[in-house]
Amino acid sequence: MKYYCIGIKGTGMSTLAQILYDLGNEVSGYDDALEHKFTQDGLEKRNISIYYDHNHLVDDDTIITYSVAFTEEHPEMKRLKELGHKFVKYNELMGQVIDLFETVCVSGTHGKTTTSSMVKHFLEESVGCNYFIGAGDGYADKKNKYYVVESDEFNRHFLTYHGVYSIITNIEEEHMECYKDIDDIRKTFEIFANQTKKLVVANGDNKEVRKINFKVPVKFYGFDDNNDIVIKNMRLLESGSVFDLYVDKEFFGCFDIPLYGKHMVYNATAAIFVAHKLGLSVDLIKQLLKSFKNAKRRLAEEKLGNMIIVDDYAHHPTEIKVTLEAVKQKYPNRRLVVVFAPNTYSRVKDFENEFVEALDIADKAYLTEIDCNRERQEDYPGISSRLIVNKLRDGDIISSDSIDKLKDEGDSVICFMSCAYIDYLIEALKKMVNN
Repeated sequence: MKYYCIGIKGTGMSTLAQILYDLGNEVSGYDDALEHKFTQDGLEKRNISIYYDHNHLVDDDTIITYSVAFTEEHPEMKRLKELGHKFVKYNELMGQVIDLFETVCVSGTHGKTTTSSMVKHFLEESVGCNYFIGAGDGYADKKNKYYVVESDEFNRHFLTYHGVYSIITNIEEEHMECYKDIDDIRKTFEIFANQTKKLVVANGDNKEVRKINFKVPVKFYGFDDNNDIVIKNMRLLESGSVFDLYVDKEFFGCFDIPLYGKHMVYNATAAIFVAHKLGLSVDLIKQLLKSFKNAKRRLAEEKLGNMIIVDDYAHHPTEIKVTLEAVKQKYPNRRLVVVFAPNTYSRVKDFENEFVEALDIADKAYLTEIDCNRERQEDYPGISSRLIVNKLRDGDIISSDSIDKLKDEGDSVICFMSCAYIDYLIEALKKMVNN
């Protein structure tokens, strides 16, 4: 088969393109973004062609799939529709692919990427697996039995996924441009959960998860004693996090993870339990935890002189909060500066005060102006990053042209956060320091 992916540099679409290629298909794609993105590394490794014009030939028998960021009015969408090509929605095509395997679906408002990366690591290093990770990582081999899939609730995408095992890390208000309210979100997760074939592993400390009417077997995990899998004796150290797990009131094991923050203990618990259900021993899981490296842009660190740069995908207030707390756990004696690039007007509008609370964890917070490719500024009058900046304890606006605002932060930890392209700011900082 031949596939053409519109928006091929998007995290999900890039991953799907790589998987389609690995399964023996011809794959190419289009994107508006001319600059290099980390999501294209896997595409380039496979020599998948990326086009930026509207003049290249697309064979008549090619199936077109597309990102929701591209409307029917986009020139490339219009061109291919007029040529009579068959279009298949991204999530529908993804659902068709993963149904070929025994799938572990990892869902939740936060923590999907880390949890799915950890399950993938356990299986890949033992029995082998295919995977779809939202950080732009995808791989498939027809010989593998298992498929680990980060299952996104955006636009109800995950309703085309049918897991053998499903994980629900948490449920919060998010993507309110797609949902009416928290009840709408929870009911959508309920539909997803009840499509699971064997077992749901769900965060029982989350009140919205507990409201779900499960019609399939479920195991709850968390710190509360009413869970099936209980986390006890957690220690958050500068070297990582250590905790005990009890399953059905019986001691299961003590685990040492190279990750920071209570939220990472939650994520690891879900991944450990599912891996054990898939046949891995506790001893093997402990051994594999030592070599786990998180996905791209998840607390990714590098040193720049005495400065430490952290690059993270956090973009929701809860994610920002727990990530900044994790950085403070690892570097308790360093000044913490955050540079946040909001990527949607709707999220700033919906969570203005929550962003303020989360960003104020840092000693200093900078925001870029909002840069969104799926929303129009004119639809959100009065919404800008300054709504947040004006309420911060110590906040300011920053851009690549004003990166010298960071010139006196030589011994600080500077945490760059966004789900949007933010490399240009990091590169501007490096250039300033090196000069």
